[in-house]
Amino acid sequence: METVVETVAPIAHDMSMVGLFMQADWVVRSIMIGLLLLSIACWAVILSKLAAYGRARREMKQFDRIFASGEPLGAIYQRIKDRPRTGLSAVFAAAMEEWTVSHADNAANPAGLQTRLRIVLDTTIAAEIERLDRNLALLATTGSAAPFIGLFGTVWGIMNSFTAIAAAESTSLSVVAPGIAEALFATAIGLVAAIPAVIAYNKLSGDSGHIVTRLEAFADRVSVLLSRQLDARPADVRSAA
Repeated sequence: METVVETVAPIAHDMSMVGLFMQADWVVRSIMIGLLLLSIACWAVILSKLAAYGRARREMKQFDRIFASGEPLGAIYQRIKDRPRTGLSAVFAAAMEEWTVSHADNAANPAGLQTRLRIVLDTTIAAEIERLDRNLALLATTGSAAPFIGLFGTVWGIMNSFTAIAAAESTSLSVVAPGIAEALFATAIGLVAAIPAVIAYNKLSGDSGHIVTRLEAFADRVSVLLSRQLDARPADVRSAA
């Protein structure tokens, strides 16, 4: 009597990244899509901030040359008052406007004028800090949360793998491997989103800190120059420079 052995062909699974995505459970697939969108948003922030910080450094360098040329402060202000103001030019314009308004109102009290100048400078720097740091929180949030979101997808995928094992009543690698691969793919996407976000956040935060330091140092220079003019010409309350 012959024994007939039936050979069951293994089920073919597409183990490419696209195949793993298409075969994944809808929960895992939703997590993958969310992480990919988050990664794209982070890269948009990274590229825009790199361009913005580079432009800010160039503008600061250019204005610093003008400021150090020895040109009267009033003449510098006339050159920039109708232009868009960012960085050093914003700090300088804010100080000169307060100086001009105070003199126009015959505010000859040196202590009061210096106090107002300091408040105006601090307020302008705070606005510049807010502009520089805008959207950086997205990078910090992605760097801290994306690995855990990917891990949730991994856990869900492994749960599906054990369910498949129970349904097939087999621990064959062909049964277990696809679900585990999909699960680990979710973790990989989470890391792909998180790692650049963390690196970029640290780098951009450092760049922002350097720019803010330059703004604060420049504000001190402007305050010193205006205070020196106030002390040198106390009777002249209508000339800014």
